[in-house]
Amino acid sequence: MTLADVLPHANAVMNATSTLALVAGFVAIRAKRIQLHRACMLMAVGASAVFLAGYLTRFALTGTHRFPDAGAVKVVYLAILFSHMVLAIAVVPIVFRLLFLASRARYAEHRKLARYGYPVWLYVSITGVVVYGMLYHLAPRLEVADEMAVAVCAVSR
Repeated sequence: MTLADVLPHANAVMNATSTLALVAGFVAIRAKRIQLHRACMLMAVGASAVFLAGYLTRFALTGTHRFPDAGAVKVVYLAILFSHMVLAIAVVPIVFRLLFLASRARYAEHRKLARYGYPVWLYVSITGVVVYGMLYHLAPRLEVADEMAVAVCAVSR
């Protein structure tokens, strides 16, 4: 097994870790547990950073991966992927700004931005796992099913 084989799975784990840390951080801040909130959010930042490094490495090693032609399933996959990519780009400066505001104890501004930034970041983390599942687990099954259908059609002729 090569690094290129392991990275997609590790990246999905990092996205899932980020998701869990974001939710835990939200719960912590609602309970006014500031230190726990800070730790959870820093864990989410760390997991997202490790994901990004792993994703860029995987991309450099193997390039893009195409989803098989599967009609409506491919359309759904591409819609999720596109929204994920656009929001992933948008969330980076938001996260840096949130970190900056928190580090300067500018909590009112931090809270105001987090109302919009948190759901975007959470969506990006969740859809990262969904995209992984569709590309690495659903797509191979669709390809096998498509090959079986072609074979059945060929035999029935």
